[in-house]
Amino acid sequence: MSDMRTPLAKVRGLGSAKDGTDTFWRQRLTAIANIPLLLFFVGLLIALNGAGYDEVRATLGNPFVSLVLVLVLVSGLVHMRIGMKEIIEDYIHDEGIKIALVVLNTFFAFAIGVACVFALLKIAFGG
Repeated sequence: MSDMRTPLAKVRGLGSAKDGTDTFWRQRLTAIANIPLLLFFVGLLIALNGAGYDEVRATLGNPFVSLVLVLVLVSGLVHMRIGMKEIIEDYIHDEGIKIALVVLNTFFAFAIGVACVFALLKIAFGG
């Protein structure tokens, strides 16, 4: 029995890996989110330039600042993980090495994210 779907219906939104558009949109959304988040982060760094330990700790202890910094971390790490995964998939041709590097990439992003959020929360809650 022949397939009656049009070529467009066969590939709409999927591609061979079944998640191509999802990755594409996640990468673009995190890139757009990173613009205001990183502007805030750079502004914060400039504002805290030359500040003492107590002032920096008080600023990082502010709930709004802590929340935005957590968003900077999460958005940046998700964006980095997706970008590195795409590079690995495009340029590493040995399947075993490719899988190992993709797994290590994910674990690296997760470990850095957990460590940074833990440190930020510890500062924010005065630990």
